[in-house]
Amino acid sequence: MNFVKKFLIYFTLFSIFCVILGVTSIYAVYLHFKDELPPVNTLKQVEFQTPMKVYSADGKLISQFGEKRRIPLQFEQIPQPLIDTLLATEDARFYSHQGVDVIGIFRAAFAVLVSGNKTQGASTLTMQVARGFFLTRDKTYIRKIKEIFIALHIEQELTKEEILTLYINKVELGYRAFGFGAAAQVYYGKDLSELNIAQFAMLTGLLKAPTAYNPLRNPERAKFRRDTVLWRLKETNHLTESEYRAAIQQPLTAKYHGAQIELDAPYIAEMVRQEMVERFGEEIAYTKGYQVYTSITAKAQLAAQNALRENLHNYDERHGFRGPVSQLWQQTELAWTEEQILQYLDKQSEFGLLTAAVITAIDDELKRFQFIDKNGSYAWVNWSGMSWARAFIDDDHQGEAPQLPSEIVKVGELVYLRKSNHSEWQLSQFPDASSALVALNPTNGAIIALTGGYDFYQSEFNRVTQAKRQVGSNIKPFIYSAALEHGFTLASIINDAPINQWDRQQGTVWRPRNSPPVYDGPTRMRTALAKSKNVISVRLLRSVGLDNVVNHLAQFGFSPHDLPKNESLALGSASFTPLELASAYTAFANGGFVVEPYLIDRVVTPEGKVIYSANPKIACTECELSVDEQQNETLPAKRAISAQNAFLIADAMQSTIWGGGNWNKGTGWNGTGWRAQALKRTDIGGKTGTTNEAKDTWFSGYGPNIVVTSWVGFDDHSRALGSTRPNPNLASDQVFGKEFGAQTALPAWIEFLAVVLDGAEKQAVTLPEKIVSVRIDSETGKLTTSSDHTSLFEYFVRGTAPDSYVERDPLPDILNAEAAGEVTQKGTEGIF
Repeated sequence: MNFVKKFLIYFTLFSIFCVILGVTSIYAVYLHFKDELPPVNTLKQVEFQTPMKVYSADGKLISQFGEKRRIPLQFEQIPQPLIDTLLATEDARFYSHQGVDVIGIFRAAFAVLVSGNKTQGASTLTMQVARGFFLTRDKTYIRKIKEIFIALHIEQELTKEEILTLYINKVELGYRAFGFGAAAQVYYGKDLSELNIAQFAMLTGLLKAPTAYNPLRNPERAKFRRDTVLWRLKETNHLTESEYRAAIQQPLTAKYHGAQIELDAPYIAEMVRQEMVERFGEEIAYTKGYQVYTSITAKAQLAAQNALRENLHNYDERHGFRGPVSQLWQQTELAWTEEQILQYLDKQSEFGLLTAAVITAIDDELKRFQFIDKNGSYAWVNWSGMSWARAFIDDDHQGEAPQLPSEIVKVGELVYLRKSNHSEWQLSQFPDASSALVALNPTNGAIIALTGGYDFYQSEFNRVTQAKRQVGSNIKPFIYSAALEHGFTLASIINDAPINQWDRQQGTVWRPRNSPPVYDGPTRMRTALAKSKNVISVRLLRSVGLDNVVNHLAQFGFSPHDLPKNESLALGSASFTPLELASAYTAFANGGFVVEPYLIDRVVTPEGKVIYSANPKIACTECELSVDEQQNETLPAKRAISAQNAFLIADAMQSTIWGGGNWNKGTGWNGTGWRAQALKRTDIGGKTGTTNEAKDTWFSGYGPNIVVTSWVGFDDHSRALGSTRPNPNLASDQVFGKEFGAQTALPAWIEFLAVVLDGAEKQAVTLPEKIVSVRIDSETGKLTTSSDHTSLFEYFVRGTAPDSYVERDPLPDILNAEAAGEVTQKGTEGIF
């Protein structure tokens, strides 16, 4: 008995000694590492690395940028089933321990002693938070000791709810998903609150090993792990037996979901990315979760992309079919199986409106062919969808019109198809030519829509902002604007006659010509602009003076360095980007102001704080003198030309579309942009543009609250857009002529505005002060008392209207001193 008593005493003393030694040792270790432990109170202000998201003005997600996908959640947003699943699997005693689970540690230690291997973990959620925020993943005893101390500190500083929230938002779950909010989107394309218990178990199972148990890479192992998590839920009474049985019977539904893009506008996204990096730097732009709202709208952006692509296909198909992409098997060989075809199609890239397909059958009798696409779907292309496919020879020549499908395609060929406007399949091909389209709000410069090419994923080159191309006749409204500033009016008569100028230095003759080479003799300025008369543009430049014209054009924002210091400027030899050109055209639509294009409207933090807001200068006549630049108010834009000048040029550009004269009396004429009459709007105007050899074609113009520039050309400057025939039944040597802006660039402009202006009320004409309307003679530009088809009303700045009446005699005096001697009798040779 004494022996037992002594043993108990010694054992008790030894135990006390061990406890004291242990506590002392732990405290000594704590003191040793104290200075190395990070301040855990920083967790209260932790900022998660969250990607930048880009939105349209109407809230459609365009893109997101950042290495880590994360959707931070507040504790109130975390579904209770996820918490139950997480605790049942990772830390059942979470609410009872103080950061370190002693029972778990002893259990893990016992397992190591018994098996010799580490088969059980002892880390609590708090310890995992400590490791995730402050420590590396190195498996060392030193790191484990630090982890324990940090966990104890965390429990003192934070509530259990705060610790859970940090864990759920921080943990890595594969495929760049950090936190359960992002994982729900990546694997299921849903918000976390929309998941069921089996899906919660799937995500929780990833904690053990995001790669090994990933449902996208290892579905069998992932299901096994998911079912294990569900079993733990049943064991901890969070699931009944029947609920558990039902849950494990559910199939894996995980699939990879990228960012839920609602508006695919990659050219816009890349422009935003570049600007955000310039403003904030890469680290901040990509990780702070900024929400960037742009000025574009989904309706306008989609209309721009569709209009550009359809127009490019129409141009491309006018020039013939360049043949199949490839031939999978020859006619003398055994045909591929469906499985082989689908494997091949799966590797093919598809851009824009195009779908890759393989021809599987041809029916010449019914004039159609059958195809299979990469989805394994079979369908037919009827004759109306392939009759365009004359053989491409070069940009100026096409082969004979085909008569049968077998003359166009063969079984086993890989081709591209697209849906027509009638939703029927038609044979197609990737366009050789390129295009750009940009639309601005002329009041403040906001970019309404922009597309820099057929498909960003095929070519990231943004032709709206990066391609400087010769503008051709798109320069003429600015030349005419300069003429108005120097004494001309829209009724001034200028001689439309060939120019032959001897260049003594070069020993050559400069002969600028109209295109087409038609000359009308003495012509009113309005008519000359509408018909895009080249020689008249040169005569105006000469009368105004080259230096005066260059200075005038610089007022529109054009760099003087980009303006040739010779008379070719009048024909559009200057090169600008479509965005520069559209920006300059806004002055004609807004009363004479130059507005600066912008894309980012505002930048918002995840907490809803606006940290950047565009404050564009506004085209505003009334507020020009009323705003103090020292105050944080809207500022007026810089004035380029007078309101009267802007009105007259804008009104003259309406004649480009609607022409003039009296059709009933046989005196009617069309402007070069007459195709835009299809919009059935009289509040639109614009100007065509075509350069030498049709290497660049343009149409720039305006409608209610919008300015749009459309360009078509080849990225290779040495290649022209060529010629085409009006219909496939003409002989191969009969051509329609060169492509012009009116038939190459204008159709996209029309199709875009047809969508954007659908339902928009007609904009009423508002005359600026000092603008008067006077009846003039249509032939001479002088005043007239006639009210028949020989007369019309013209706008003038008060004091510039003609002061003499037309004389009806065989040789009327039509000389106009304002035209600096450039005017002659109709039908005679020009002075220059």
